[in-house]
Amino acid sequence: MPAVSKGDGMRGLAVFISDIRNCKSKEAEIKRINKELANIRSKFKGDKALDGYSKKKYVCKLLFIFLLGHDIDFGHMEAVNLLSSNKYTEKQIGYLFISVLVNSNSELIRLINNAIKNDLSSRNPTFMCLALHCIANVGSREMAEAFAGEIPRILVAGDTMDSVKQSAALCLLRLYKTSPDLVLMGEWTSRVVHLLNDQHMGVVTAAISLITCLSQKNPDEFKTCVSLAVSRLSRIVSSASTDLQDYTYYFVPAPWLSCKLLRLLQCYPPPEDGAVKGRLVECLETILNKAQEPPKSKKVQHSNAKNAILFEAISLIIHYDSEPNLLVRACNQLGQFLQHRETNLRYLALESMCTLASSEFSHEAVKTHIETVINALKTERDVSVRQRAADLLYAMCDRSNAKQIVAEMLSYLETADYSIREEMVLKVAILAEKYAVDYSWYVDTILNLIRIAGDYVSEEVWYRVIQIVINRDDVQGYAAKTVFEALQAPACHENMVKVGGYILGEFGNLIAGDPRSSPLVQFNLLHSKFHLCSVPTRALLLSAYIKFINLFPETKATIQEVLRSDSQIRNSDVELQQRAVEYLKLSSIASTDVLATVLEEMPPFPERESSILAKLKKKKGPGAVSVSELEEGKREGGELNGGGDRGADTSAMAASNASTPSPSADLLGLRSAAPVGSAAPSAGSLLVDVFSEAGPAAPSAGVNDDGFLSSAPPSAASEDPAPPLPEADELLNKFVCKNNGVLFENQLLQIGIKSEYRQNLGRMYLFYGNKTSVQFASFTTTVSCPGELQSHILYDTKPVEPLVEGGAQVQQVLNIECLTDFCDAPLLNIKFRYGGALQNLTLKLPVTINKFFQPTEMASHDFFQRWKQLSQPQQEAQKIFKANHGMDTEVLKAKLLGLGTALLENVDPNPENYVCAGVIQTKAQQVGCLLRLEPNAQAQMYRLTLRCSKDTVSKRLCELLAEQF
Repeated sequence: MPAVSKGDGMRGLAVFISDIRNCKSKEAEIKRINKELANIRSKFKGDKALDGYSKKKYVCKLLFIFLLGHDIDFGHMEAVNLLSSNKYTEKQIGYLFISVLVNSNSELIRLINNAIKNDLSSRNPTFMCLALHCIANVGSREMAEAFAGEIPRILVAGDTMDSVKQSAALCLLRLYKTSPDLVLMGEWTSRVVHLLNDQHMGVVTAAISLITCLSQKNPDEFKTCVSLAVSRLSRIVSSASTDLQDYTYYFVPAPWLSCKLLRLLQCYPPPEDGAVKGRLVECLETILNKAQEPPKSKKVQHSNAKNAILFEAISLIIHYDSEPNLLVRACNQLGQFLQHRETNLRYLALESMCTLASSEFSHEAVKTHIETVINALKTERDVSVRQRAADLLYAMCDRSNAKQIVAEMLSYLETADYSIREEMVLKVAILAEKYAVDYSWYVDTILNLIRIAGDYVSEEVWYRVIQIVINRDDVQGYAAKTVFEALQAPACHENMVKVGGYILGEFGNLIAGDPRSSPLVQFNLLHSKFHLCSVPTRALLLSAYIKFINLFPETKATIQEVLRSDSQIRNSDVELQQRAVEYLKLSSIASTDVLATVLEEMPPFPERESSILAKLKKKKGPGAVSVSELEEGKREGGELNGGGDRGADTSAMAASNASTPSPSADLLGLRSAAPVGSAAPSAGSLLVDVFSEAGPAAPSAGVNDDGFLSSAPPSAASEDPAPPLPEADELLNKFVCKNNGVLFENQLLQIGIKSEYRQNLGRMYLFYGNKTSVQFASFTTTVSCPGELQSHILYDTKPVEPLVEGGAQVQQVLNIECLTDFCDAPLLNIKFRYGGALQNLTLKLPVTINKFFQPTEMASHDFFQRWKQLSQPQQEAQKIFKANHGMDTEVLKAKLLGLGTALLENVDPNPENYVCAGVIQTKAQQVGCLLRLEPNAQAQMYRLTLRCSKDTVSKRLCELLAEQF
């Protein structure tokens, strides 16, 4: 930019600004401004033509007056005239006035466009930059129509100066954001992408902002940018701070460009080219290594720039979710930030670890920081950091640490900020239910929740505890005793009274044998709370009273006296009055048998979608749930697919399994299909609930004798399904040791999976995301079982919506039952129309035989005794193979647990070896399996040995596992 000469100073403007500043009052300022406006208006209307300097001075005064907050309704034409000047300062003031004061719908736009065209074609770089800045600042549709075709040409022209290229790239970005339909790159695409190789770092920095925006909307057109971005990132990361002196910020080479490159790579899946992917992994490892190096400067700017790149790199690692070593390293690095003195770093570390907790590979690593996170929850002064700590505890929770985390969250609730209490209550309720094996613990937890934060306990929470108590015979007596003790507190929350009234009305007889909780004592305790409660709670208590008459005939006279009192029978509330009258009459005229029939114990509730989780999701805000969000914190790690005590619905499982079911209930409701017409269960969990707003679900016509939906033949489509993709087997292998993640992704569609298995049953949630801004029409999905697989597994699924809006997501539920062992995988065919063109692709669903593992713990003696029993040649499958991945101990353990077996410690004489045991549950039979994995770190080889009671299972498991290590 040319320097302003001394003669360009405007004395009149300086005097006017000084006068304004010296005004003693607002009235004096307005008077001075009005005087100046009158003078400027007379000068513009005068007969004497003004020279460029005078026009510039008066336009500048008008601009200053506008910035003081006064309306300007003249002078626009004079500003436009300044654009034709050949002096930089005059042209600059003209463009500045237009950028600030000219409306995009102004009649002068055409004149302004002509002046801009002249400057763009002048080849004067200073004038071109001024014109481009004006286009970007105004950004009107008229300007986009006029210049959208011209600016890309300027951007990629070989003779355009670097400063003009920077302005052109940012100008084009602004027009694309305001009028994307007018900015069509077409023939310029490849040349714009190659700006990433430009020698000038400023051009690259400006161009990457444009390319990132274009890639988000049209990823397929710009996919060639991935390799160029990796190459440029590699050069920056591997360079010393002295190599890029002009773009080094406090010893950090090009931090802004590095962040933008990493953000661009997050628009795409991992590179398919092995060399590019290897180079990118090296870059990410280098960034993680540099984070461990001692700082080169003590100034905060150095650490900010360094950490900005680190966090963007971690975001990319999480986005790929395919490099176990990098994920674990990223988690360890974030763990160091949890105790950093800088609050912002602690916040960002907690936020990133929430996402890391959803990865199969890094979940265990995240759990190692549980004590630090709990300490942050207790001691952090910033409420936003405490909230992120609570989110992370929720995300890292699984069956192994559920009791500890729930206890800490309950403890924190007593002092938690009021703005997050309701969300905390919902999370505690969800975790307590999801990981409840001991139901007495679940009842204690929810009652504590009501005691500590009763005002924030929604109806969904206390409805749910009542449902579980009614459905579980073994906890009813304990629940009655516990709630009776809780009601004896002098100050008792109304929600506690509701739970107490309901449970004592149903199961008070279970504790009536103790003189301390005799029927009359129970009634008096409940009635002592009556006058303190709201109308709905009083109505519930009246229902409990009539139940007492059925349970305890000796209380009949006392309760009838209460119902007969004027406060009840003449109550001003019609609901209470009606109940009192009807219950009194019922207890007086009905025989004992009739009364027992009318007031019999509530039957078990049918299972349905969880309303608690739906409420938490609603509290988080609207919008589709992404795959990363649906996995957040709700993986059980090993126990979802072996590695914990699996629940089973005792009555349902007994009909189809010879094995003894686990004492824990089937909280996930895998035995019951989702009700027709209801929404699919929330992505974050598979919890179910009967207290949703919909009525009771009628049984589907497709239910077989086992209570599971029978498989239906897929509907015929007009076009034949495409053959499976070449990479279908590779995609399937990625899910052998994990249940959640992205199954498939291209430029149009993303398919995510969340699945859970219990015994020989499974439920899979499929999430179809439209990555484009264009609607998918005629969207259909078909699941099929090729060949003999039809007789080995049963499945049932519901159709998806035929229209998927741009940027939207739809979900589909697939119920699965394993009849006998199998080798093939079901096929998923997806068809839809995008821009009129039919898209037809077929994938293999990741349903493999190991998903039905039941982990089996056994001692060393038992293991080797069983190993010897499985000694027939056909029962053993063995394979020696070279390691496909690094031999990291934690990663190997995570994969073996993800397989579904129990990992047995201190069994093998060689501590380097891994030994596992499990039983595959099918409807027809159980197949016992023993596994031994012997790594040879020096040779980078493995020997895998499997012994199973069925030879086909041994071979299939050996094939699957050999690809995992």
